[in-house]
Amino acid sequence: MEELLRKDELTSSARVDLHTHTTYSDGANTPQQLVQKASEKGIQVIAIADHDNVGALVEAAEWGKHYDVEILAGLELSVSLGEKDVHILAYLFDPTNERLLDYLKFFRLERRKRAERMVDKLNSLGIPLKMDSVLEKAGVGSIGRPHVANAMVDEGLVASYQEVFEKYIGNGMPAYEKKYQVTPTDAAKLISQAGGLSFIAHPGKHTTEPEIDQLINSGIDGIEVVHPSHNPARQEYFRSVVNQYFLLECGGSDYHGGKKNDDYAFGAFTVPLRVVEAMKSRLFL
Repeated sequence: MEELLRKDELTSSARVDLHTHTTYSDGANTPQQLVQKASEKGIQVIAIADHDNVGALVEAAEWGKHYDVEILAGLELSVSLGEKDVHILAYLFDPTNERLLDYLKFFRLERRKRAERMVDKLNSLGIPLKMDSVLEKAGVGSIGRPHVANAMVDEGLVASYQEVFEKYIGNGMPAYEKKYQVTPTDAAKLISQAGGLSFIAHPGKHTTEPEIDQLINSGIDGIEVVHPSHNPARQEYFRSVVNQYFLLECGGSDYHGGKKNDDYAFGAFTVPLRVVEAMKSRLFL
C-alpha cells in the first residue's frame, strides 16, 4: 500500500511536499487543517512525516479526497550516529505493517519517559513545569521537545519558544535528555521490511560529510535535497551526492506551524512529481 489516496494521474507540473507534520507529532495543524492548507497553497501531493506516528494518515487521506490532495505514507524516525541524533524519513511503506506499528508504539512510550525525565530536570532547576501540561500539548501525538517548550511558554515560565531550547532542553543544555538509541542500519531495515524507502532528513543542518557516508553505507535509499535549511548551493551539493551513489532524492518544507513560525516554508519548498515517480520506480523494479 504505497499510497493512501486517489489513483488518477497528476500532471507533471504537480507540486509535491514530502515533509510535513500534524498534531499526531509536533505539528500545530490537524490532518484536515494541513490538507486544506496544502490545497490553498496549490500543492497537489503531500507526505505526512510525523515523528514515530502514522496515526494521521487515514484521516488525512479522507480529507485529501475532499480537497483533491494526494496523501503519501510518510514517517520521521530518530536514529543515533555516535553521540548525535539524526533523523530518517520513510516513504511509501505499508502503514499497517505489524512490526512497524509495534516499533512505533514502543518508541512513543520511550518518548514519554524522556519527556518525564526532562520535566524532572526542569523542576530541579526551579522551573515548576508539570508533566500534565506537556501531555495536554501533545494530545494524541508523539511527545517531543516542542511540547515541553510550548507548555513552558504558555505557562509563562519563559519568554519565548526559542529560549526553552537555548537555555534548557537544547542539545547539551541542563535539562536535555537523549532519545532511545536506534542505529541507522536498524531503521533502514525496519522501513525496508515494511515495503518503504529511507532518506537522510535535512543533512545540511548538522550532518557532516563523513556522517553522510556512514548513513549511506547503512543502507539508506536517498537524501532530502530540498529543505528550508538548504540554500541553492547546498541543494546542488546533495543532488551531486545522490547522483554519485545512485540514490534517490526527496524534499519538502518540514512544515510544523504554530510557534515554530515556519508558515513561510509551506508552498515555498516543493519538489516535482518526477521525484515521487522515481521513488515508486525504485520500489517496483
